[in-house]
Amino acid sequence: MTRLRIDVVTLFPDVIRAFVGASIPARAAAKGLAEYRLLDLRDFTHDRHRTVDDYPYGGGAGMVLKPEPFFEAVDALRAEAPMGPVVLLSARGRRFEHPDAVRFSVGERLTLLCGHYKDVDERVASELATEELSVGDFVLSGGEPAAMCVIDAVVRLLPGALGDHESAAGVPGSRRARGAALGQPRRHRGVADGAGRAADARAPPRPLGAVRGRSIELGAGGRGGSHDGTAG
Repeated sequence: MTRLRIDVVTLFPDVIRAFVGASIPARAAAKGLAEYRLLDLRDFTHDRHRTVDDYPYGGGAGMVLKPEPFFEAVDALRAEAPMGPVVLLSARGRRFEHPDAVRFSVGERLTLLCGHYKDVDERVASELATEELSVGDFVLSGGEPAAMCVIDAVVRLLPGALGDHESAAGVPGSRRARGAALGQPRRHRGVADGAGRAADARAPPRPLGAVRGRSIELGAGGRGGSHDGTAG
């Protein structure tokens, strides 16, 4: 099987390094299923202060990440091997969804570009990235949390990354409706003993997401569905 290489261009590689060094991403790397390359955006600057941002053209509040470090970082990656998708994580991007994770998981390479500060120079989105994705209808301080979401969603789909194939193959919003999950002990503070479990098994299943105040409508046979668009 081909190993998936994930490159992350970021101002904070230590944040991503800690994430991919634990749990499922680390397990996938240990099994040879995934490889992570973290590039510090400041390594592609050429001034003594390692400047990566500048004032927006025409004025205005906030700082904008300059295009040159991003382009040079991707040039360095491109010189090593053929590129796959180059994804800019951005609040303006299209919503990242499960089919995207599946598409990335069957490829050989994925590059994630993380912005920060007010914004990223538009030329990074229009001339460098092959697509611009968002993880939800909210604004983050930087692209690193979004990159970690994408990495987790993709890597867990790699065959062997999870011990439970059914868990890896589950699609949010399209798995069979079920009642609330109950574990051990059978009785906890007088709740969910054997009789309670039996009653729960006879009760109609709750809509997925109802616990969080959202409702996911399931189609015929309990397959397929749509969510209310709430982010988070």
